[in-house]
Amino acid sequence: MLKLMKYLKKSAGYIVLIVALLFLQAYCDLSLPDYTSKIVNVGIQQQGIEDGVPEKIRTSTMESLELFMTEETRDEVMEAYTLDGDLYVLKDKLSKDTREQLNEDFCKPMMILTGFTSDSEESRAMLAQMGIPEGTDPAAALSQLPEQAVEQISDYMEENLSEMPESILTQAAVAFVRGEYEAIGEDVDAIQMNYIIRSGIQMILMALVIMLAAVSVTFLSARVAASLGHDLRSSIYRKVMSFSSNEYHKFSTASLITRSTNDVQQVQQVMSMIFRIVLYAPILGLGGVIKVLQTDSSMTWILAVAVILILMVIGGLFKIAMPKFTKLQTLIDRLNLVTREILTGIPVIRAFSREKHEEERFEKANMDLTKTNLFVNRCMTFMMPIMMLIMNGVSVMIVYFGSYGVDNGTMQVGNVMAFIQYAMQIIMSFLMITAMSIMLPRANVAALRIHEVLETEGTINDPECPVHPSDGEKGTVEFENVSFAYPDADENVITDISFKAEKGQTVAVIGSTGSGKSTLVNLIPRFYDVTRGSVRVDGVDVRDMSQKELRDRLGYVPQKGVLFSGTIDSNIRYGKTDITEAEVKEAAEVAQAEEFIEAKPDKYHSPVSQGGTNVSGGQKQRLSIARAIAKKPEIFIFDDSFSALDFKTDSMLRKALREHTKDATTIIVAQRISTILNADQIIVLDDGHMAGIGTHKELMKTCDVYRQIAMSQLSEEELA
Repeated sequence: MLKLMKYLKKSAGYIVLIVALLFLQAYCDLSLPDYTSKIVNVGIQQQGIEDGVPEKIRTSTMESLELFMTEETRDEVMEAYTLDGDLYVLKDKLSKDTREQLNEDFCKPMMILTGFTSDSEESRAMLAQMGIPEGTDPAAALSQLPEQAVEQISDYMEENLSEMPESILTQAAVAFVRGEYEAIGEDVDAIQMNYIIRSGIQMILMALVIMLAAVSVTFLSARVAASLGHDLRSSIYRKVMSFSSNEYHKFSTASLITRSTNDVQQVQQVMSMIFRIVLYAPILGLGGVIKVLQTDSSMTWILAVAVILILMVIGGLFKIAMPKFTKLQTLIDRLNLVTREILTGIPVIRAFSREKHEEERFEKANMDLTKTNLFVNRCMTFMMPIMMLIMNGVSVMIVYFGSYGVDNGTMQVGNVMAFIQYAMQIIMSFLMITAMSIMLPRANVAALRIHEVLETEGTINDPECPVHPSDGEKGTVEFENVSFAYPDADENVITDISFKAEKGQTVAVIGSTGSGKSTLVNLIPRFYDVTRGSVRVDGVDVRDMSQKELRDRLGYVPQKGVLFSGTIDSNIRYGKTDITEAEVKEAAEVAQAEEFIEAKPDKYHSPVSQGGTNVSGGQKQRLSIARAIAKKPEIFIFDDSFSALDFKTDSMLRKALREHTKDATTIIVAQRISTILNADQIIVLDDGHMAGIGTHKELMKTCDVYRQIAMSQLSEEELA
């Protein structure tokens, strides 16, 4: 997958925006448990009072609290308040650190004052010990006590409070503040409701932000993934179009189709989810860990155990399933290959009554793919139940051990709830990656297959400095000591071929099946490069010309006629789109295609199906010839392009062609002697070697191979 990341360059801006939105979404997601905790701890347990820092406090109460503060603490407190009548009012815009320090400054004095002024046996005994009569107001009595007595009380209470958890001190301070508010006449119920409503509104706003961020990330991810899919398909198409026949042999047609469709779809689908899940999961997981440590670090070992168990499960399943993912795409290739062969070969299959055999062959390919898919999916079905078991086990352990913390006063109920939510978010991040892990290996295999195509270097490339033929030499084709062997082949297909075709000449190539005729003419448009020697067009080695310039000079008609979906007119114009209707009709007339075209209801605008399946073999060949004629090239190459024509049509076509192409060079590969009798040169191939070259009359006298071919096809009268 990483090898295809360079195709995301143009979407870099979208990716940066996606990452920013993911951080925003994670921040909001991780803030919600904190709000839940505050609603439980502050809104319900502390009745809307956040800490032991009162917003308002009576001067008498403040003076009593100051008795149990150090001089430094007293200065800090006085700096945070302003005197308003008989009340001290907390200043606005205090920093979080300042408020935390004030809470710490207030907690113990409030606990001491509460303990001293409470109606407990300990407080009564202490008052009696100090000689204060029973029934005296403790708060009023405090102001009359000597400093030494106050220090004695502080030390006594400090000793009792030293072992007390901070959460209990805060709870006691909050209770003190609530009592103070009631004494002042504040509506404490309204304070509680306002806090809960305010926190609830903030949670709703957070949820809306999460929704908008998630929708935006999904939209942008789909856009980036679609752009990547488009670019990959375009790159594969351009790469495949640049392949020579050598590369086509390396990748089968079925495999190339799978790589440019199914494989790209796999990568596109996973890329869309990578931004939404794979990037988001680590952000959420890491943020959850940080939040857990801030909430309570005493139970983080539970998460560590859960993560280790999850990694063990994922590792075990991947070790089993990963090899099958690699095999999956190969099996899809195989199924495509078998399907394509069967669909294209239906007439032959029916003619030989091989339907049962082909059905079994298809069923085997289909069953192999199905079994592998089932195996992979069954492996992955174990993953989710195990993950859910781990998740539920973690929840139970947090509740169990958290209850001890609540009982001991080291944790609050809201903190336990927040810890559970953070733990679920951390485990959910692993679950997200686990869900993606089902798709990632297969997409990785698909990406590697795509990369293999894109990184395959073509064996036929344009030269860095192309040579342009001179205007004075046009239409010449020259072979000089040409030999050619297919890649990885031990023997040459053609060996030491030399001849020259001048402008206006017709050169024919004939020989037995497998003698190398098609290979010879395929060297001219540079479908292959020669192994030894050189092929020159217009006096320039074809390897020194750009492929476009070379092929613009050629009109090529393949052995098997190929038509494209569209109309008859669009197929004839395929080589040169800007020709007139008169030129289209002229090309069809020369190719002897006008008769059957005019017989159709829509004539030249009659539809042609994919591959030309709605026209006969002879009609397909004639339209292919018309396409080459309409291009008006310097050199015509007919690779056994008259084989599907009857003798009458063949004769008429050759006569019309001879008149139309008298200023062009014509190279014809033929099986029938009658097609090439009047050629200026006839090259006879025998097992890749040139057995003879000359006119028909010359070869009849000098070439045994040609004579045998001629005598097998024509009578002595026809030969005479």
